[in-house]
Amino acid sequence: MRPLEGIKVIEMAGLAPSPYCGMLLSDFGADVVIVDRPTKGAPEIPNIMQKNPFDRGKRSIRINLKTNEGVDIVRRMIRGFDVLLEPYRPGVMEALRLGPDEALELNPGLIYARLTGWGQSGTYANMAGHDINYIALSGALSLFRRKGERPLPPCNLLGDFAGGGMLCAMGILLSLIEKNRSGKGQVVDSAMVDGAANLSVLFYGMIANHLMTLDIGTNALDSGAQFYQTYETADGRFMAVGAIEGRFYALLLEGLGLDPSSLPHQYDMGKWPEMTARFAEVFKTKTRDEWTAVFDGKDACVAPVLELDEVGKHPHNRERKVIINIDGVHQPAPAPRLSRTPGVAFRAGTPRGTETEGILEEIGYSKEEIEGFLKNVVVEQVDEI
Repeated sequence: MRPLEGIKVIEMAGLAPSPYCGMLLSDFGADVVIVDRPTKGAPEIPNIMQKNPFDRGKRSIRINLKTNEGVDIVRRMIRGFDVLLEPYRPGVMEALRLGPDEALELNPGLIYARLTGWGQSGTYANMAGHDINYIALSGALSLFRRKGERPLPPCNLLGDFAGGGMLCAMGILLSLIEKNRSGKGQVVDSAMVDGAANLSVLFYGMIANHLMTLDIGTNALDSGAQFYQTYETADGRFMAVGAIEGRFYALLLEGLGLDPSSLPHQYDMGKWPEMTARFAEVFKTKTRDEWTAVFDGKDACVAPVLELDEVGKHPHNRERKVIINIDGVHQPAPAPRLSRTPGVAFRAGTPRGTETEGILEEIGYSKEEIEGFLKNVVVEQVDEI
């Protein structure tokens, strides 16, 4: 039995962070139901995610929330569910009569999770934005650059997923634990700007202890040092080096065929640019796979930089089954790994709205009522492909 079995989650349809949050809950057993809008009249979105890994293990229902009947369906769902997850700007759910005050009145034990970029308060709360904007305001984006170069966003991993979806899932789990004591629900205000700032805590400590400066690109962990870098290889691929400690650095030099006595001390910061250039020359003499063979099994903290289509083929990842295949789509396996009750992902998401009628029956609507909803386009049932 997975840890969250018996927990019922309403996931209001959104992009990236909220589906990821719902996926984490679903992987560990929660019954996650996506509430999406009808296809008729919905904005036309390119069909680029027919097989969406975020939807694995979930069910879905299509409801027209522009109708009072549609809103009442969600209100009925709220009465019997444990968690509501919504990703909209402040005020959107309130305008639908589905805000936290109304929801907690219907179900005082509900965990009402609000996942946004800026949060529910603050001068930017009602302003549009994307991951890159949120991590910019958090300060985190300023760390992703080399000396003299502009900040380079780490795709949307830091704001949407780490600072957003994952920390929102943590907030939901914390609230569920507290509910066991109080019996009461609460609101989770999960903002990506908060989350990205929280993930940057190490660097506040380093600055306070004079272990780094704001001259980004000159410090040990931000590409300033030769021992914490990526290096291009002879075949145009890359190796990642993280030999921070002296004993690991010694093994790095040994693998590179460099004599330590002929080199500056590892932490001679004035020599870091020179040493980075020297290492770059050496790494260009072999292919990535040749360097991988040199350092495999050694504590030099060196690893190949894999492309996404290579991850599942690496022996280590293959042994741990880091990448799984569901319905022809390669995707990461559930994480973290629990010894007795691990996460499981085995079923791809069905087309949105496939389970509409079944879900309506579950929450107590009669067949006649469901037929009326379908006829009046209050809900939409989609046939499975």
